[in-house]
Amino acid sequence: MLWNAKSECVSLDKARMDCVRFGSGGKNLIVLPGLSDGLAGVRGKELLLAPPFRAFFERYTVWMFSRRDPLPGAFSIADMAADQAEALRVLGIERAAVMGVSQGGMIAQLFAADYPERTEALILAVTAPYANETVRACVTGWIRMAEKGDHKSLMIDTAENSYSEAYLKKTRKAYPLLGMLGKPKSYARFLTSARAILAFDARPSLGRIVCPTLILGGEEDRIVGAEASCELHRAIAGSELFLYPSLGHAAYEEAKDFNERVYRFLEG
Repeated sequence: MLWNAKSECVSLDKARMDCVRFGSGGKNLIVLPGLSDGLAGVRGKELLLAPPFRAFFERYTVWMFSRRDPLPGAFSIADMAADQAEALRVLGIERAAVMGVSQGGMIAQLFAADYPERTEALILAVTAPYANETVRACVTGWIRMAEKGDHKSLMIDTAENSYSEAYLKKTRKAYPLLGMLGKPKSYARFLTSARAILAFDARPSLGRIVCPTLILGGEEDRIVGAEASCELHRAIAGSELFLYPSLGHAAYEEAKDFNERVYRFLEG
Protein backbone atom coordinates (compact mmCIF):
# COMPACT_ATOMS: atom_id res chain seq x y z
CA MET A 1 0.00 0.00 0.00
CA LEU A 2 1.57 3.27 -1.13
CA TRP A 3 0.13 5.19 1.82
CA ASN A 4 2.22 3.11 4.26
CA ALA A 5 0.97 5.47 7.01
CA LYS A 6 2.34 5.03 10.51
CA SER A 7 2.97 6.90 13.76
CA GLU A 8 6.48 6.70 15.17
CA CYS A 9 8.43 8.07 18.11
CA VAL A 10 12.06 9.18 18.25
CA SER A 11 13.85 9.06 21.61
CA LEU A 12 15.87 12.15 22.50
CA ASP A 13 17.67 12.99 25.74
CA LYS A 14 14.96 12.69 28.43
CA ALA A 15 12.29 13.43 25.83
CA ARG A 16 10.48 12.02 22.82
CA MET A 17 9.67 13.44 19.41
CA ASP A 18 6.50 12.11 17.81
CA CYS A 19 6.20 11.87 14.05
CA VAL A 20 4.01 10.34 11.40
CA ARG A 21 5.18 9.02 8.06
CA PHE A 22 3.41 8.13 4.86
CA GLY A 23 4.50 7.08 1.39
CA SER A 24 6.90 4.45 0.11
CA GLY A 25 9.44 6.41 -1.96
CA GLY A 26 13.19 6.42 -1.60
CA LYS A 27 13.38 10.18 -1.20
CA ASN A 28 12.58 11.87 2.12
CA LEU A 29 10.46 14.98 2.68
CA ILE A 30 10.40 16.40 6.20
CA VAL A 31 7.36 18.54 7.07
CA LEU A 32 7.46 20.86 10.08
CA PRO A 33 4.05 22.24 11.13
CA GLY A 34 3.33 25.59 12.69
CA LEU A 35 2.47 26.87 16.15
CA SER A 36 -0.69 24.75 16.29
CA ASP A 37 1.63 21.85 17.17
CA GLY A 38 1.82 23.44 20.62
CA LEU A 39 -1.88 22.66 21.08
CA ALA A 40 -2.09 19.24 19.43
CA GLY A 41 0.72 17.11 18.04
CA VAL A 42 0.77 14.74 15.08
CA ARG A 43 0.77 11.42 16.94
CA GLY A 44 -2.02 9.10 15.80
CA LYS A 45 -3.14 11.44 13.01
CA GLU A 46 -1.31 9.86 10.08
CA LEU A 47 -4.47 8.97 8.15
CA LEU A 48 -5.83 12.49 8.64
CA LEU A 49 -2.59 14.21 7.61
CA ALA A 50 -1.63 11.99 4.69
CA PRO A 51 -4.22 12.76 1.95
CA PRO A 52 -2.84 16.16 0.80
CA PHE A 53 0.49 14.44 0.06
CA ARG A 54 -0.87 11.60 -2.13
CA ALA A 55 1.10 12.79 -5.15
CA PHE A 56 4.35 12.28 -3.20
CA PHE A 57 3.76 8.69 -2.05
CA GLU A 58 5.40 6.82 -4.91
CA ARG A 59 8.67 8.77 -4.96
CA TYR A 60 8.84 10.10 -1.38
CA THR A 61 8.48 9.04 2.20
CA VAL A 62 6.91 12.04 3.93
CA TRP A 63 7.71 12.60 7.61
CA MET A 64 5.78 15.12 9.71
CA PHE A 65 7.26 15.95 13.12
CA SER A 66 5.99 17.41 16.36
CA ARG A 67 8.30 19.28 18.72
CA ARG A 68 9.86 17.34 21.58
CA ASP A 69 7.74 16.23 24.55
CA PRO A 70 8.11 17.38 27.23
CA LEU A 71 9.03 20.82 25.94
CA PRO A 72 11.07 22.83 28.48
CA GLY A 73 9.73 26.15 29.73
CA ALA A 74 12.36 27.98 27.66
CA PHE A 75 13.21 26.46 24.29
CA SER A 76 14.37 28.42 21.25
CA ILE A 77 13.78 27.95 17.55
CA ALA A 78 17.49 27.08 17.29
CA ASP A 79 16.95 24.35 19.91
CA MET A 80 14.07 23.00 17.83
CA ALA A 81 16.26 22.92 14.71
CA ALA A 82 18.95 21.02 16.64
CA ASP A 83 16.31 18.55 17.84
CA GLN A 84 15.24 18.02 14.25
CA ALA A 85 18.78 17.24 13.17
CA GLU A 86 19.15 14.74 16.03
CA ALA A 87 15.83 13.08 15.16
CA LEU A 88 16.94 12.56 11.57
CA ARG A 89 20.25 11.13 12.77
CA VAL A 90 18.42 8.64 14.99
CA LEU A 91 16.17 7.64 12.08
CA GLY A 92 19.17 7.22 9.78
CA ILE A 93 18.03 9.95 7.36
CA GLU A 94 21.22 11.51 6.03
CA ARG A 95 19.65 14.02 3.61
CA ALA A 96 16.12 15.22 3.02
CA ALA A 97 14.02 17.95 1.52
CA VAL A 98 12.56 20.08 4.31
CA MET A 99 9.26 21.96 4.21
CA GLY A 100 8.39 24.28 7.08
CA VAL A 101 5.03 25.99 7.51
CA SER A 102 4.76 29.19 9.60
CA GLN A 103 6.75 28.48 12.80
CA GLY A 104 7.89 25.27 11.14
CA GLY A 105 9.38 27.47 8.43
CA MET A 106 11.39 29.31 11.08
CA ILE A 107 12.80 26.01 12.30
CA ALA A 108 13.49 24.99 8.70
CA GLN A 109 15.47 28.19 8.03
CA LEU A 110 17.90 27.47 10.86
CA PHE A 111 18.06 23.77 10.02
CA ALA A 112 19.06 24.54 6.42
CA ALA A 113 21.58 27.16 7.55
CA ASP A 114 23.16 25.04 10.29
CA TYR A 115 23.00 21.65 8.56
CA PRO A 116 23.50 22.35 4.84
CA GLU A 117 24.91 18.87 4.28
CA ARG A 118 21.60 17.40 5.51
CA THR A 119 19.29 19.63 3.46
CA GLU A 120 18.50 18.52 -0.09
CA ALA A 121 15.99 21.30 -0.76
CA LEU A 122 13.99 23.80 1.27
CA ILE A 123 10.37 24.94 1.08
CA LEU A 124 9.39 27.88 3.27
CA ALA A 125 5.64 28.43 3.48
CA VAL A 126 3.90 31.48 5.01
CA THR A 127 6.82 32.18 7.32
CA ALA A 128 9.14 35.04 8.26
CA PRO A 129 12.87 35.53 8.84
CA TYR A 130 12.26 37.24 12.19
CA ALA A 131 9.47 38.34 14.53
CA ASN A 132 8.36 41.45 12.65
CA GLU A 133 5.65 43.81 13.93
CA THR A 134 2.84 41.80 12.34
CA VAL A 135 4.12 38.56 13.86
CA ARG A 136 4.61 40.14 17.27
CA ALA A 137 1.11 41.63 17.37
CA CYS A 138 -0.55 38.29 16.54
CA VAL A 139 1.58 36.08 18.75
CA THR A 140 1.46 38.44 21.73
CA GLY A 141 -2.32 38.43 21.51
CA TRP A 142 -2.41 34.64 21.36
CA ILE A 143 -0.15 34.40 24.40
CA ARG A 144 -2.55 36.59 26.40
CA MET A 145 -5.51 34.43 25.35
CA ALA A 146 -3.69 31.20 26.21
CA GLU A 147 -2.60 32.54 29.59
CA LYS A 148 -6.28 33.24 30.36
CA GLY A 149 -7.32 29.82 29.05
CA ASP A 150 -9.62 31.53 26.55
CA HIS A 151 -9.57 28.79 23.93
CA LYS A 152 -12.54 30.06 21.96
CA SER A 153 -11.00 33.51 21.43
CA LEU A 154 -7.66 31.93 20.54
CA MET A 155 -9.24 29.71 17.89
CA ILE A 156 -11.43 32.46 16.42
CA ASP A 157 -8.59 34.97 16.26
CA THR A 158 -6.34 32.39 14.58
CA ALA A 159 -9.01 31.59 12.00
CA GLU A 160 -9.84 35.23 11.28
CA ASN A 161 -6.18 36.05 10.70
CA SER A 162 -5.41 32.91 8.69
CA TYR A 163 -8.16 32.31 6.15
CA SER A 164 -9.56 34.22 3.19
CA GLU A 165 -12.89 35.99 3.52
CA ALA A 166 -14.45 33.55 1.07
CA TYR A 167 -13.44 30.63 3.29
CA LEU A 168 -14.51 32.35 6.49
CA LYS A 169 -18.01 33.06 5.16
CA LYS A 170 -18.52 29.31 4.96
CA THR A 171 -17.06 28.46 8.37
CA ARG A 172 -17.98 31.24 10.80
CA LYS A 173 -21.20 29.44 11.68
CA ALA A 174 -19.03 26.85 13.46
CA TYR A 175 -17.49 29.43 15.82
CA PRO A 176 -19.79 28.58 18.77
CA LEU A 177 -18.20 25.11 18.85
CA LEU A 178 -14.60 26.29 18.89
CA GLY A 179 -14.40 26.81 22.64
CA MET A 180 -15.44 23.20 23.25
CA LEU A 181 -13.26 21.42 20.69
CA GLY A 182 -9.53 20.75 20.92
CA LYS A 183 -8.87 22.56 24.18
CA PRO A 184 -5.63 21.18 25.68
CA LYS A 185 -5.25 20.25 29.33
CA SER A 186 -2.37 22.73 29.52
CA TYR A 187 -1.16 25.60 27.36
CA ALA A 188 2.45 25.16 28.53
CA ARG A 189 3.72 23.73 25.19
CA PHE A 190 1.89 26.38 23.21
CA LEU A 191 3.27 29.21 25.37
CA THR A 192 6.85 27.92 25.11
CA SER A 193 6.55 27.72 21.33
CA ALA A 194 4.87 31.12 21.03
CA ARG A 195 7.53 32.84 23.13
CA ALA A 196 10.22 31.20 21.00
CA ILE A 197 8.74 32.97 17.97
CA LEU A 198 9.04 36.37 19.65
CA ALA A 199 12.77 35.75 20.21
CA PHE A 200 13.41 34.44 16.68
CA ASP A 201 15.69 36.19 14.18
CA ALA A 202 17.30 34.15 11.40
CA ARG A 203 18.49 37.10 9.30
CA PRO A 204 22.19 36.62 10.21
CA SER A 205 21.94 32.95 9.14
CA LEU A 206 20.08 33.17 5.83
CA GLY A 207 23.24 33.70 3.78
CA ARG A 208 24.34 30.19 4.78
CA ILE A 209 21.38 28.55 3.05
CA VAL A 210 22.78 27.09 -0.15
CA CYS A 211 20.22 24.47 -1.20
CA PRO A 212 17.46 25.06 -3.78
CA THR A 213 14.74 27.02 -1.98
CA LEU A 214 11.09 27.68 -2.76
CA ILE A 215 9.24 30.40 -0.84
CA LEU A 216 5.44 30.35 -0.85
CA GLY A 217 3.34 33.08 0.74
CA GLY A 218 0.01 34.84 0.62
CA GLU A 219 -0.42 38.47 -0.39
CA GLU A 220 -3.16 38.82 2.22
CA ASP A 221 -1.21 37.22 5.09
CA ARG A 222 -2.21 38.92 8.35
CA ILE A 223 0.03 36.83 10.60
CA VAL A 224 3.51 37.21 9.10
CA GLY A 225 2.76 39.68 6.29
CA ALA A 226 3.46 39.21 2.58
CA GLU A 227 6.67 41.25 2.83
CA ALA A 228 8.18 38.51 5.02
CA SER A 229 8.24 36.15 2.02
CA CYS A 230 9.86 38.85 -0.09
CA GLU A 231 12.52 39.42 2.58
CA LEU A 232 13.34 35.71 2.58
CA HIS A 233 13.55 35.72 -1.21
CA ARG A 234 16.00 38.65 -1.21
CA ALA A 235 18.17 37.08 1.49
CA ILE A 236 18.39 33.49 0.17
CA ALA A 237 20.47 33.38 -2.99
CA GLY A 238 18.83 31.71 -5.97
CA SER A 239 15.51 31.19 -4.18
CA GLU A 240 12.17 31.07 -6.00
CA LEU A 241 9.16 33.06 -4.76
CA PHE A 242 5.44 32.70 -5.38
CA LEU A 243 2.72 34.72 -3.62
CA TYR A 244 -0.93 33.68 -3.81
CA PRO A 245 -2.74 36.92 -4.68
CA SER A 246 -6.03 36.35 -2.83
CA LEU A 247 -4.93 34.13 0.05
CA GLY A 248 -3.39 34.66 3.45
CA HIS A 249 -1.63 32.60 6.09
CA ALA A 250 -3.66 29.47 5.35
CA ALA A 251 -2.58 29.41 1.69
CA TYR A 252 -1.08 25.96 2.29
CA GLU A 253 -4.60 24.71 3.08
CA GLU A 254 -6.70 26.83 0.74
CA ALA A 255 -4.63 26.78 -2.46
CA LYS A 256 -5.57 23.68 -4.44
CA ASP A 257 -2.20 23.68 -6.22
CA PHE A 258 -0.02 24.19 -3.13
CA ASN A 259 1.36 20.66 -2.82
CA GLU A 260 1.51 20.38 -6.61
CA ARG A 261 3.85 23.40 -6.66
CA VAL A 262 6.00 21.83 -3.98
CA TYR A 263 6.16 18.53 -5.87
CA ARG A 264 7.08 20.20 -9.17
CA PHE A 265 9.80 22.18 -7.42
CA LEU A 266 11.30 19.09 -5.82
CA GLU A 267 11.16 17.07 -9.01
CA GLY A 268 12.21 19.92 -11.29
